[in-house]
Amino acid sequence: MPDSNTNTQLKNRNQNPSELLPVPSALLRFRKPLIVLAHIVVFAASLMLSFLVAKNMRFERGWFVNQYPALLLLFIIIKLPVFGLLKQYRGWWRYVGISDLFGIIRASVLSIIIIFVLWFTVVLNITPIRRYLYEIAAVEQSIFLLDMAATVVLLAGLRMVIRLYFEEFRTVEAGRLKRLLIVGAGNAGEALLREIHRMPIAQYDVIGFIDNTPAKQGTNIHGIQVLGTVEQLPKICEDRNIEEIAIAMPEATHHQRRRVVQVFDKGTKIRFRTVPSLTDIASGKLRVSQIRDVDINDLLGREAVELDLHSIEAFVKDKTILVTGAGGSIGSEMCRQVCNFNPKLLLLAEMAENPLFYMERELRKQFPGISIKAVICNITDKTRVEGIFETYKPQVVIHAAAHKHVPLMELNPGEAIKNNIVGTQIVADAANDYGTANFVMISTDKAVNPTSIMGSSKRIAEMYIQDLSRTSKTHFVTVRFGNVLGSDGSVVPIFKKQIAEGGPVTVTHPRMKRYFMTVPEASQLVLQTATMGKGGEIFVLDMGEPVKILDLARDIITLSGFKPGEDIEITFTNPRPGEKLFEELSIEGEDMQRTRHPKISIWKNIPMDRDKLRTAINELVTVSQAQNYSEIVQKIKELVPEYTGGNDENAEIAED
Repeated sequence: MPDSNTNTQLKNRNQNPSELLPVPSALLRFRKPLIVLAHIVVFAASLMLSFLVAKNMRFERGWFVNQYPALLLLFIIIKLPVFGLLKQYRGWWRYVGISDLFGIIRASVLSIIIIFVLWFTVVLNITPIRRYLYEIAAVEQSIFLLDMAATVVLLAGLRMVIRLYFEEFRTVEAGRLKRLLIVGAGNAGEALLREIHRMPIAQYDVIGFIDNTPAKQGTNIHGIQVLGTVEQLPKICEDRNIEEIAIAMPEATHHQRRRVVQVFDKGTKIRFRTVPSLTDIASGKLRVSQIRDVDINDLLGREAVELDLHSIEAFVKDKTILVTGAGGSIGSEMCRQVCNFNPKLLLLAEMAENPLFYMERELRKQFPGISIKAVICNITDKTRVEGIFETYKPQVVIHAAAHKHVPLMELNPGEAIKNNIVGTQIVADAANDYGTANFVMISTDKAVNPTSIMGSSKRIAEMYIQDLSRTSKTHFVTVRFGNVLGSDGSVVPIFKKQIAEGGPVTVTHPRMKRYFMTVPEASQLVLQTATMGKGGEIFVLDMGEPVKILDLARDIITLSGFKPGEDIEITFTNPRPGEKLFEELSIEGEDMQRTRHPKISIWKNIPMDRDKLRTAINELVTVSQAQNYSEIVQKIKELVPEYTGGNDENAEIAED
């Protein structure tokens, strides 16, 4: 996704077409006078053509000397200001279209009406003309109508010649054109074809269109034929040696885009491209021709989230916001989303130095008007955490810091307890002690009936937050969701790295499924839940339908231009310690309570007794310091009876 500076550059480029082609600077400097001169020449030529047609193409000295000069002077005096008032000297002729033709017609009709009125009410009533210049007064009336038609034809023709020049006489990039197929024969497909023809350097040879609409089959768009439907894509691409496919359906659903890619599971090597969204095109940020590679977000993402922007703005604006784990995938996106609503101060708390450095740098560049403070902080360091709260008094805390990798936490169970439970306790207690108004904890679907140390540690952190909210003035809420596409350490970047290395792509199990959500969507919904919480709720986000990891692997291989199972092999491994085949995250059921937002529900549960909870947590923390897997598992089961992990195999692996 382009950043704001990139968007600005693209917008400027769209507004200054002169940058698209190497036009001599002298022509650009005198562009308007040259256009006016061109119109004068056309006016003279059109009037000359009108006389010739009216005189049966006979050139006679009488009308050329006596009638043509006087009439031309009148036409120029009237036409020049009329065409100027109707903005006919401002158009960029290389982009001429139907609207330009209508503009020429309007200017020509209005001009000839004014000339008619002046000719018959003024000119013909001037005595000297009638007495001494009878030849001028005898001009045939058909000349006026012929001139109007000739003006339209010649001006439109001149502009079309300029457009054809720029579209047809172009250099070829790298000496060869890429053979391109456009999926979508609608407005976006037609606009993409036009803009490809206008590119200053020819890059593509458009072979045809693909569209599922029966009425469009076999029809031509600017001379390019609709060759077939999406189901016929593999055969068409093979027969016509297609190298790239442009999906020109900005309004299409993710399912429709995915269908285009999936028909190629056993197809040829193709590079998939897509046009910008309708929003970016309409806003002027991007042009249709600025196509980009299709990525997995285009296939697995979902429709735009509807947010109550007013409530989010009221929640964030002019407040001091603390985000823990600000350098992580979710934490960093939370920072970006928060900055959109003008906080008073944004505190970036992060233990890892490099991610914090780059996050702060990005935010300062993208949001120069926002006050930002980067603080290196380990959330398990109580003194450091309390110092931050005492100095800055954050009004909102978004707690995204956590250890999240399931297999690593099975091997390092004590670290999961220390960071995910103790760290959460320290940050939450500080929020409570220093009068923070709202505290939002980011949790995970792995906390539902957990089978891993990581999932159970997040569940215990949820329990602590929920218990603390019962007696605190701070509104503590928790938000659960599943995997986010492209986050650090998730399957998408791992698969891409394996493909770049030539494979194989490793999938845990052919039946393994996971819920996926884009990082921006998850972050936006977190902000929305923060405005809804009254304290103690565990919010669950609607993750849609789970996706098979095997299908995800095949899609990524195909998008990379390879054949799954042929160019890149897919191999299966056994589930790693603590992993489930299917994650559980539903917003339906007796234990779920709907909210006013269709994608957010509240999980209803009975909190544990405070003394019992805190005693058990203290015992777990004490045991975890020895890193003894079996003892940690035993203590977790006392706190989370639904925890089903910690089998002997996991213990052996963890203690090796």
